[in-house]
Amino acid sequence: MSDSSIDSSKRTWLIASGCAGAVGGVATAVPFVSSFSPSEKAKAAGAAVEVDISDLKPGEKITAEWRGKPIWIMRRTPEQIAELPQLDGQLADPKSERTAYPTPDYAKNETRSIKPDVLVVIGICTHLGCSPTDKLQPGPQPSLPDDWKGGFLCPCHGSTFDLAGRVFKNKPAPDNLEVPAHQYLTDTRLLIGEDKKA
Repeated sequence: MSDSSIDSSKRTWLIASGCAGAVGGVATAVPFVSSFSPSEKAKAAGAAVEVDISDLKPGEKITAEWRGKPIWIMRRTPEQIAELPQLDGQLADPKSERTAYPTPDYAKNETRSIKPDVLVVIGICTHLGCSPTDKLQPGPQPSLPDDWKGGFLCPCHGSTFDLAGRVFKNKPAPDNLEVPAHQYLTDTRLLIGEDKKA
């Protein structure tokens, strides 16, 4: 055997070993590198959520979930909408001008909504994060004033909110309920978590 045939044989084995090593390295690296991208669960946690409100009747409220938070969607009656301006003097921030929880421009109005009849807010009290309870029925009730027009009561420390999610004066909650970014895809489908400016 000549020296050139040995060199050729060694070269073949070196090339074959190198290729096998490269394939093994890539096979090992692919799962490692792919772990850098967010999981489906992580993507879903921050993803926008579509909600069908076609069956939501006046006076009814449903709850959706976005980023682990309860999103309240309520269809207000014409009477409930008409009473909102009458409450301004009793509210801590009737025009939603405070910036702790910035209100989107499209919700800086009397109804705090894109469409006057549909309220969309995060159902978490701005005081210590409890979830207020529905007190939608007007009139005297325990822990509420006799002239109650309907709204929400936080059971933890007694903060009260009107049917636009605005906090009443002299309550522990410092701000109105937060309005999340949202938009209408159709007249009956809402997208929570994104708006046209995002």
